[in-house]
Amino acid sequence: MRLRGVRTSRNVEDRRRSGAKGAGIGGVGLLVVLAVGYFAGIDVTPLLQGAGTQSGAPLELSAQEEAAGTFAAQVLGTTEQVWSEVYPAQIGEQYDPPVMVLYSGVTQSPCGSASGATGPFYCPADQKAYLDTEFFSTLSEQLGAGGDFAAAYVIAHEVAHHIQNELGILGQVDQARRQSSEAQANALTVRLELQADCLSGVWARSVNGLLEPGDLEEALNAARKIGDDYLQRRAGKVPQPHTFTHGTSEQRSRWFARGYQSGRMGDCDTFNAQQL
Repeated sequence: MRLRGVRTSRNVEDRRRSGAKGAGIGGVGLLVVLAVGYFAGIDVTPLLQGAGTQSGAPLELSAQEEAAGTFAAQVLGTTEQVWSEVYPAQIGEQYDPPVMVLYSGVTQSPCGSASGATGPFYCPADQKAYLDTEFFSTLSEQLGAGGDFAAAYVIAHEVAHHIQNELGILGQVDQARRQSSEAQANALTVRLELQADCLSGVWARSVNGLLEPGDLEEALNAARKIGDDYLQRRAGKVPQPHTFTHGTSEQRSRWFARGYQSGRMGDCDTFNAQQL
């Protein structure tokens, strides 16, 4: 992905340098995660090393951590540019971008604690996306989804959850889940996540001028590597569809491709789709 000269977003809260752990736990609303750590059985010990040293004292970041933070801020900047144009054109309302919280090891949000085990997530209670930048290494080295555009897709996916929150979709799904059985609640969450994948594809189409050869396949591969069926097999389990919360590898990559091919948010209506 060609990011040289691309502006960095100002909507970044970097807790890595300050060692801040953030606000207290509130458990408010629906927490939407990328579905990696909890379901994949990943060894997150390397991600948590040093977490206990965060006492508020200033921390020094390595060159790799600095680069990861700059990359995340630039990708977030592309989402702001894309959605500030696409959202008003297709929805008819102004786009209000989220804040991205960068952290290392552990942090807290109004939706609960976060660590390398949760994977990236979006908290609607404070309208912030949370990202441990070490996750980029996990994505590449442990899940086999390398490449900068794979990492960019992860950020775009969490921003897509913010768009769902802006549209009122997260609140509706949260309410419906509370009135449903576990299997029904999981099925609703699958539709939510696949819609976010599709909206990520809409973003990818709009940044096509920044793509390099192989970038699109990196994103599709990442979508496949975080499918519920793949992650359950990776954890040594037989896939159990009734427990799926994010969709299969095939579904995730197909809905991303759908958004990329059409560029229309209306084509991402997974809730009225008869077949996922």
